Amino acid sequence: MREITLRQIEVIRAVMLRGTISGAAEHLGVSAPGISRLIKHTEESLGVRLFDRRAGLFVPSVEADKVFDQIREVYKGVENLQTALGSLQKGEDVQLAFASAPSVAQFVAARAIGRVRRHFPDLFIDLNILKIEETLDYLLLERGEFVIMSSAIENPGIETEKIAEADFVVILPEDHPLGEKDVISVHDLVDQPLIGVDPNDPYGRHISKVFENAGVPLRHSMRGRFSQTVVSLVRHGLGVAVIDAFSVSEKVLPGFQRRPLKEAGAISIYATTKKGRGLSSFAEYAIAQFRRELSAAVDGPIAQIMQHKK
Repeated sequence: MREITLRQIEVIRAVMLRGTISGAAEHLGVSAPGISRLIKHTEESLGVRLFDRRAGLFVPSVEADKVFDQIREVYKGVENLQTALGSLQKGEDVQLAFASAPSVAQFVAARAIGRVRRHFPDLFIDLNILKIEETLDYLLLERGEFVIMSSAIENPGIETEKIAEADFVVILPEDHPLGEKDVISVHDLVDQPLIGVDPNDPYGRHISKVFENAGVPLRHSMRGRFSQTVVSLVRHGLGVAVIDAFSVSEKVLPGFQRRPLKEAGAISIYATTKKGRGLSSFAEYAIAQFRRELSAAVDGPIAQIMQHKK
């Protein structure tokens, strides 16, 4: 039994649609003689007359009705496949779930998600804000595909990749007298109401080491769990803070001032995933956008903050 190729099916359908060899050739963007030869070869090889020739028109033959019904079904399936692929390319009826540390979620995440949204306009995005101690369950139980964290995780079931780094900075209320300094030291903060994060927290520990290395006791007047909370408290004039530059990486942030921190201290950002779990193309694209936006923040707003430190 002779088999029919996809190319033959395509040509038969074109003749069905247009009714002439020239019309089918135009539809497929090929030469008419090639269409004519293929139709003749197909009928001869199959031993079936597919078309009746009537005054230059090609009319589907009665005996080939079942063949044409199947060709219609084949193309209906192809059209459904194309529709499904188009939906997938736009992110339609699928979702991307991931999480971010508060420092990145503040501004960088919105910019990265904006890029993802432009590429996949119909993708449903579920963004969670997590502390490091919540990350293991989130990834290992597959509640989301990845987490952008500000601390590395040591666990055999987790893969961690460093994707960015930025220095710590000092933030002050808008009219604070320390704003007259181009660069601020932790020694300048000794007598200031200091707002921070618990040093037992991995994020807070990074900041406490800066004070420890400078020989300055760390005394908080108040604490917040998330960097967003710390920023808000400073913005309302309740104190000063040392914070990672990513948390205040917008070009314009009214209500407080940012200054470079004299002492060395930096925070690294990591993309963490469950080991062995394959990522969707949406997740891979999103991680690439986080990398891009973090790099842009370091070269843009953060570079402007740090320029007086050099």
